[in-house]
Amino acid sequence: MALFKAKFYFSYSHPVISMNYKNIIGLFILSTTFLLFSCNDDKKASPSSSYFTSPESGDVIKAGDEINLKLSFADGLVDSIQYYLDTVKVATKTDTAQFNLPSAGLSLGSRLITAKIYRKGVAEEVTSNVVLLSRIKPKQYGYKIIKTYPHSTTSYVEGLEYHDGVFYESAGDYGNSSLRKVSLDGKVLQQKDVDKQYFAEGMTVIGDKIIQLTYKEKVGFEYDKATFKLLKTFPYNHAAEGWGLTFDGETVYNTDGSNRIFRLDKNTYMPKGIIEVYDEKGPVTGLNELEWIDGKIYANIYTSELIAIINPKTGEVEAYINMMGLPHGPLGDPDQDVLNGIAYDKAGKRLFVTGKKWDKLFHVELVPL
Repeated sequence: MALFKAKFYFSYSHPVISMNYKNIIGLFILSTTFLLFSCNDDKKASPSSSYFTSPESGDVIKAGDEINLKLSFADGLVDSIQYYLDTVKVATKTDTAQFNLPSAGLSLGSRLITAKIYRKGVAEEVTSNVVLLSRIKPKQYGYKIIKTYPHSTTSYVEGLEYHDGVFYESAGDYGNSSLRKVSLDGKVLQQKDVDKQYFAEGMTVIGDKIIQLTYKEKVGFEYDKATFKLLKTFPYNHAAEGWGLTFDGETVYNTDGSNRIFRLDKNTYMPKGIIEVYDEKGPVTGLNELEWIDGKIYANIYTSELIAIINPKTGEVEAYINMMGLPHGPLGDPDQDVLNGIAYDKAGKRLFVTGKKWDKLFHVELVPL
């Protein structure tokens, strides 16, 4: 509610004002004040503008169900109504009847619904919002170990990819961060140490370059893939923290520990969209290291033994892989004994997984449960 303040200013050329003139001024002020309060009372008493009766703000909708859009009007006289989902116009109607918006194929998460109501060229805008949840129950997978490889216990794994017969790996932790090229037998073939002020996070290969994030330092690094020469730094300001990265050939995907996956431009590394990740129960948080495999995003869920398989178009978790029980050497700090690191050999169709400072890396196959 806006507070309206009125000030009255009078200027007189003569210092003496007659009683009659004062009375006239007093009556003017009294009348004006009365009119102002009367106008305000009328505004309070007048019916409210149009609003959504359905959906109510925050309504939860299962993906695939229709979203029933129904408006209440101060009067029923409208020329047209334009409906928007987020910023995209989805329909124009010339009547006030309920409009049912299909939700199949829409991205999950919080979605803003706007109605622009036109009367004689004047637009009134009203909004509501819904939360779209997945309606599918994710498939469940276990695993079978095909082969075990050695892995360096000095690598606090934050990013892992397989290209041209070798692994590219980002190791984190302050004072121990690095970018590495590692053979299948666990030998470090090439290493670029990261300044101790940075905690290195996710990395991904983009053509002849590698990009690597930092945890809280709001900066990313671009390297030459062949030499590991630092080519440039770039800002990381779209999220509070940098976590995982992967690349599908056109778009970079980036996590920040929430249920969000950011779509980044492959040239500027600036955000161009967000995927909100949900299963049938709600948001799936703790998304960490990422891998792009056959059109899906595989994501480690931090501090768990689970890998989520995510539809990048909708954000639906289509399946969970339970990696519990992978045999690896004991760590001094159980809090650091965390599954993290997914790599895929596209040519050989091999899936690799490891963990932070684990002494082993595993080639696994998925087994339906």
